Amino acid sequence: MPRTKVAIIGSGNIGTDLMIKVMRTSQKLEMDAMVGIDPDSDGLARANRLGFATTHRGVEGLLELPEFEEIEIVFDATSAKAHQHNAAKLRPYGKRIIDLTPAAIGPYVIPAVNLPEHLHEPNLNMVTCGGQATIPIVAAISRVVPVPYAEIVASIASKSAGPGTRANIDEFTETTSAAITRVGGARKGKALIILNPAEPPLIMRDTVFALVEAADPAIHDDIRHSVTKMVADVAAYVPGYRLKQQVQITGIPADQPVQTLLDPDAGRPTHQVSVFLEVEGAAHYLPAYAGNLDIMTAAGLQVAERIAAAKAGDR
Repeated sequence: MPRTKVAIIGSGNIGTDLMIKVMRTSQKLEMDAMVGIDPDSDGLARANRLGFATTHRGVEGLLELPEFEEIEIVFDATSAKAHQHNAAKLRPYGKRIIDLTPAAIGPYVIPAVNLPEHLHEPNLNMVTCGGQATIPIVAAISRVVPVPYAEIVASIASKSAGPGTRANIDEFTETTSAAITRVGGARKGKALIILNPAEPPLIMRDTVFALVEAADPAIHDDIRHSVTKMVADVAAYVPGYRLKQQVQITGIPADQPVQTLLDPDAGRPTHQVSVFLEVEGAAHYLPAYAGNLDIMTAAGLQVAERIAAAKAGDR
């Protein structure tokens, strides 16, 4: 069966790792073109050595490649601002776009949570690395009990945060916070990111805090079961994704001020759910500590594979 041809815009760490994932692991996708703006980038040099079409003239160069007509899916691994330009240029050609920036032109997509309902959208946004790691957990809790407030903290190695990641820090917090509510199901959400300068670099660590009304102890078991199942669902396409320790559910003391975190009409929650995760990268191109980048490329690849499967009728 013919594979679906793809192009990658962005020849940095994320784009290069994604290229290698497509080559090594995909049964449904065929790498066809790598696009950058730095003619000396390692990503473009590798793609050229591997025999793929390349251009250092950005999306305009992609449109001029002879291979462009047969490309069906375009991954954008640039920046939020650049994606707005790239999406506008690609829109008339009907290509499916998988956006690995926080631009959020299209709907937020977390493969383990809501991919089926957005599978036929022209532009799918992969939120952020922190969002891909933590929003599944918020969704797992909210499918058991309402979540009036959820907070996530993503801690990544400073060495794994390249220029694109650093340029998108503001968009990271805004996009992730919005997706906590729109995809995770929390009523309010907040996202924080920490660039950890530790040496040797530490792998990605993520923490999810959720306030819930769970006076019935039986609900606690349901929450733990839901979270454990969701971790397995994400690990199916991100093998290094795992719980760091057991899910903690603790009572909220009567004198603990939590109302400032909630909507004015929200009732007082009884318990806090704390989930601690780590994400180890597959080390296809990036070091294993760069799980924050690996989870983005793995999630983007999963979306593209599902699009290709749906096109072929292999659901």
